[in-house]
Amino acid sequence: MATADEVRARLAQVSAPDGRPVTETGALSDILVSNGKVYMSITVDAGEAKAWEPVRAAVERTVRGTPGITSALVALTAERKGGAAPAGGTSTQPVRVSGQGGHSHEGHSHEGHSHAGHSHAQPPADPQKESSGLPGVGAIIAVASGKGGVGKSTLAANLALGLAATGLKVGLLDADIYGPSVPRLMGLRGKPEVNGRMIQPMQAFGLKVMSIGFLVDEETPMIWRGPMVMSAISQLLKEVNWAPLDILVVDMPPGTGDAQLTMAQQVPLAGAVIVSTPQDLALIDARRGIAMFQKVNVPVLGIVENMSYFMCPHCGGRSDVFGHGGARHEAQRFGVPFLGEVPLHLSIRETSDAGRPITATAPDSQEAQIYRSIANSVREALAGRRNAARPAPRIVMEG
Repeated sequence: MATADEVRARLAQVSAPDGRPVTETGALSDILVSNGKVYMSITVDAGEAKAWEPVRAAVERTVRGTPGITSALVALTAERKGGAAPAGGTSTQPVRVSGQGGHSHEGHSHEGHSHAGHSHAQPPADPQKESSGLPGVGAIIAVASGKGGVGKSTLAANLALGLAATGLKVGLLDADIYGPSVPRLMGLRGKPEVNGRMIQPMQAFGLKVMSIGFLVDEETPMIWRGPMVMSAISQLLKEVNWAPLDILVVDMPPGTGDAQLTMAQQVPLAGAVIVSTPQDLALIDARRGIAMFQKVNVPVLGIVENMSYFMCPHCGGRSDVFGHGGARHEAQRFGVPFLGEVPLHLSIRETSDAGRPITATAPDSQEAQIYRSIANSVREALAGRRNAARPAPRIVMEG
């Protein structure tokens, strides 16, 4: 198996636009090698992006030609170094991301901390052709939260199982690139099989499951820039053999950044489920999540109040540890459905940590029934929108 040092040594053969070995320019990120796959980025000034694109392509070819390497994901990130933006607005440069097999995706540029839309140097492509749905997948829904630590992944896993319990064919995609937890939640280990260019999803409790956590070690930090995140999510969507599915549930990373925008661009989302705890700090971020999905025309199927109250496993007493009812109030304020309250209960934590989600392993429990009720509400909401299909929007963030 090749190492990062071996890959870097081979990259010394690739010349930068100024003739220096690319390894001496300071433009290369750390090189992550995992099970024959290489992830890396090249960061240059926005004005030099066009000259560096052939270098990015040469880096990718060299990496994929390294013995022991089966695929490469190389991102070219264009950033403007200091100074004011030109008059007339913020200029952008295309960022190209390539994964195994040499796919290229034009996406967002990164200037400071702002995100811009597509370069004005070329007319935009037809968004309906660029953002088609996944063949054989009926509907795609995102489970999102404005911040981490609110139990989003646990909700996503049990929601998927609840939908499957209604007789649907369901998949679960862990798109939380920075903190993939679905492998542990679903009790899955090992690596998925690859047939040709398509990855075969893992199977657990009747679900098709895929996560970046299957491809990297559990303790490997994912120190990726935005374009790498976008390309990885695109591959997990389009290079996994999901079909046939009625619903694909996507566990999103927390926040309102590149991953959420990529999902809205890559596929026509049927809707989003927002997860929040009752306290004010979590609700502030939940509002941002709701507003973001509404801004990009993704229907908000509803809000779930997770950790809504604490149920003592000994006396059965209830305590509102984080307050209560905040998510219901926000749902009313935004005019979106309130899907239900999930308690902070020991059995949910124990089954999740053990890789035996409660909806699958204790279907008659009160907690499992809550998840199933939420799943039924989501299914009804999707049925009501089935005839309102729409193309995925092109995202343009105004600075």
